[in-house]
Amino acid sequence: MKKQVCRTCKIFIEGDTCPICKKKSFATVWQGRIHFLNTKKSSIAKKMEVEKEGEYAIKVR
Repeated sequence: MKKQVCRTCKIFIEGDTCPICKKKSFATVWQGRIHFLNTKKSSIAKKMEVEKEGEYAIKVR
């Protein structure tokens, strides 16, 4: 099974609800991934407006 990504938050999901925005809108087509360990110190996380640590897709279709 392909990994699912929340269309709003771009975080990888392993359930049926996004833990950040609580939506159920997912995509299986994405490009690139980035894993944030410390979002408070990351300039990339600030540009992507990410506040929670985890694995994110860079581009979601």
